[in-house]
Parts: sequence; C-alpha cells; structure tokens
Amino acid sequence: MYKNIKILVVLALGFFLSACNHQPKKELTSLDQSVSKIEVIDFHSTNRCMTCNAIEANTRYTLNTYFSKALQEDKIELKVINIDDEINSNIVNKFEASGTSLFLNVIINGKEAQMDLTQFAFMNGNDQADFSKGLKAKIDAELKKL
Repeated sequence: MYKNIKILVVLALGFFLSACNHQPKKELTSLDQSVSKIEVIDFHSTNRCMTCNAIEANTRYTLNTYFSKALQEDKIELKVINIDDEINSNIVNKFEASGTSLFLNVIINGKEAQMDLTQFAFMNGNDQADFSKGLKAKIDAELKKL
C-alpha cells in the first residue's frame, strides 16, 4: 500500500512539473512604438547535441530560403544565443530559456509577444522538410500581423 502511494505521489509530481514546461508562452512587454519585426531566437548551451545543431541549421535554412527579403529589410532578425555566456543572462532570464529553446518574439508597434516553439523544434528538428514547413507557416502568420 505504501509503495502504491509513493508511486502516485511521484507520478502526480511529474505530471505537474511537466505540465508547466510545455505551455506556449505569450508575454507582452513594451518597446519603442515604431518597432515592428519578428525576432527568431535560438537559445543553446555550449555543449550541443545533434538535434540542437539541427534546430539551428534548419532555422537558418528556413529563414534564408523563404524570408531572405524580410531579413534584409530587418522585418525578421535571427538571434543565436548561448545561455552559458554570462553576457546573455538578461535575455535568457527574460525568455526563461534553459538548454536549447526556440522562440519567436513578435514585436508590433513596440509591443512584444513571445511564442515558445521549443516543443515544435525538438519534435521536428531532425526533419528539415517538416521543420521548415512548420516554421514557415508560423512566421508567415505572424508577418501578416506586422
């Protein structure tokens, strides 16, 4: 009986902790009201696995293939940020990034909305076609709002 209670407690604790990690994050903050753009932010640690490297490579591929004009016009900006570098602590804390994380920071008239794409990135990171298709669709939808 005692063993069953321990198992239930561990399962419940695991459920509550994992439920908090997979929620899309949309947070509004304010910047200069003339700013409207999308920041694609790829957080990573110093030591990276194959999937973590693939996420960055597929993000770059998608942006360069489908959004090169928007990149040149500064409507889209790619930021690749090492979370282990102390100089990046403010942005890491702002996005609550840990390990590899992928975010869209959509800025419309100075107001930011962060979209956490980390779960999507890990699910599709090793499949360039699926990753690019999904990321392109998400960016296209947000570009229409600018």
